[in-house]
This record gives sequence, C-alpha cells and structure tokens, in this order.
Amino acid sequence: MTTHTAYTTYRSPLGELLLVGGESGLASLSMPGQRGAPAVRPEWRRDDTLFTEAEEQLDAYFAGRLTRFELRFDVRGTEFQQRVWRELDTVPYGTTTTYGTLAARLGVARADTPAVGAALGANPLLIVRPCHRVIGADGSMRGYAGGVERKVGLLTHEGALQPTLV
Repeated sequence: MTTHTAYTTYRSPLGELLLVGGESGLASLSMPGQRGAPAVRPEWRRDDTLFTEAEEQLDAYFAGRLTRFELRFDVRGTEFQQRVWRELDTVPYGTTTTYGTLAARLGVARADTPAVGAALGANPLLIVRPCHRVIGADGSMRGYAGGVERKVGLLTHEGALQPTLV
C-alpha cells in the first residue's frame, strides 16, 4: 500500500499552522517562521478532511477546553529522540519543567542535558507535543523553534505564566 503525504493549514492565534501527515497520523505541526519547519512539497496533496480531528482538538485547546491532545502520530526520530518525546508527553498542561529535570527523569547524565535540548529542538509536533513547557533552570524562556514569544504565549494561555502588563 502506498501512502501519500498530505497537508492542510490551520488558522490559529499563533498564525497559520502547517499540519502534515497521512493515514498513519500527524507527522508534523509547524508555525510560520519556525526554525527547520517543513515547506509544502509539490508531491504532497492538500487534504482538508484528513486533519479534522487535529483541527477540532486545536480549536478546543485554543478555546481553553482541552488540556491534553489525543492524536495518532506518525513521527520519525532516533530512539533517544523518541524517549525524550514520550517523556515530554507526561508534562502536564499548565506546568513547566526544566531541561535538567527532564534529563534526570530520563536517566541522562547532567553533562548530557544538551542532548535532551537537541531532541526537544527536533520535535516536529509543536503545541501538541509540549516542548514549550520546558524552560531553563533559572526560569528563562529559551530554545523554542516557534520563537520565544510564542512559547511565552502558549505558557500564558495554559496558565503556567501570568500575563504581564506592558
């Protein structure tokens, strides 16, 4: 059976998101201007019906009614990346963790914590796989492929950060 890559776009408060995948599940969710984001390829087909469940869950998330995504993923990565991403999925909505804490939970030596950060940076499923919930040990916002301002926006939306007055 041949599988074809499909895509659609989703208008969100963060800009137009690109959803890519196939019958096996969602392979990528990216934002405009995202570091390393895929671009639509000529051989991909637009399919606005294949991603209905993802769009409904994104609608509920942005409306404040959904705190955990339940979607099928079709994501490729190294064994280490997959371990990091599975552990990332356990970080609850409305909370944050640090790179060091995540590394410790994975049994990764402190000196190898940057490898955890690299695996998070390779996460192809922004928002639905919550790498935005991982922050620096000093509370700093860094390392988000979608941009630090979007990371702050997502954490504020989830209640993990308080809105700031300008």
